[in-house]
Amino acid sequence: MPAKTRRRILLTVLAVLTAMGALTMFTLYQAIQAEAYSRYTGIKNMATEKIAKIIRGTEINANNVFEEVSTHLDTPENVIIALKSKVNMNLDVRGYFAAFTPNYYPEKGTWFEPYIYQPEYGGFDYRQVGSARHNYTKSPWYIQAEESSKSFWSEPYYYYDGTSMSGHYVSFVKPIYDSKGNLACVCGADMKFEWLAKELKWVDESSMNNKFLNRYQMFDAPDFYTVILNRDGACIAHPDSKEINVTDKEMLANLQKKKDGMATIDIDGKSCVVYYGPIEFVDWSVAAIVPRNGILKPLFPLAAMSLLMVAAGMIIVWFVCKR
Repeated sequence: MPAKTRRRILLTVLAVLTAMGALTMFTLYQAIQAEAYSRYTGIKNMATEKIAKIIRGTEINANNVFEEVSTHLDTPENVIIALKSKVNMNLDVRGYFAAFTPNYYPEKGTWFEPYIYQPEYGGFDYRQVGSARHNYTKSPWYIQAEESSKSFWSEPYYYYDGTSMSGHYVSFVKPIYDSKGNLACVCGADMKFEWLAKELKWVDESSMNNKFLNRYQMFDAPDFYTVILNRDGACIAHPDSKEINVTDKEMLANLQKKKDGMATIDIDGKSCVVYYGPIEFVDWSVAAIVPRNGILKPLFPLAAMSLLMVAAGMIIVWFVCKR
């Protein structure tokens, strides 16, 4: 066969194989993206449902405690007894409090805030936390309770008193009114962020070790982790206690509107894909974060195999043409 004809055949075959390889890689890319979306959206949904269930359970148990307080406002001693009566209902709660309006009980002075909490050694203990140093009437959650007249979850805050009680908290808060319709106190159930991180780590480990979920995973499963973000894009719970601040405008808008979404952002200098969605009952969202290179990892060996197949095809065609 003339050399010119061989060249034309080889170029034609090369063009066909290249086009087929490019189409195959594009199809694989789309399939991997779709698989990753399904996988990590499912993981995100599992975390969302688990945390929403705990939050809802906390609300129900806390409302039982608050109802007990509202029916025992006659004396401060009965309030303390009421708080203690149902504290064992939810061990995820670090403590229950009742922050009374100033001088509600004249004998207790300006700040009366009984607090039933779980100390490090287990069980429950009591302390009076209201004071000039801890003027709870200036706290955002107290002011919001006065103005809203309904229950809500507070914004995350940091409490410090030099003891093991210090830490980052979020509280389920509800204003309590007396028989005359006047605000008597603001009750709350405190939860430390430790339980959020614990639940996130459980979801991550369960997903990584789930044989059914990873049954059709090609090569090694990419690293990922789940976090909880507030409406402003700040990370309020991370399995490794790290901080993340979201700056992507579209993602921030979706977090404000409590919408699901997906975004590609830089975290610690790495390009990451974030699959996020809102948690029912609170203004938070769960986000599953995956390094982009991890998602595309299966493409690299497949691309190498495609190139080898193209090279092998060209060599075979060259030998056939030569003969």
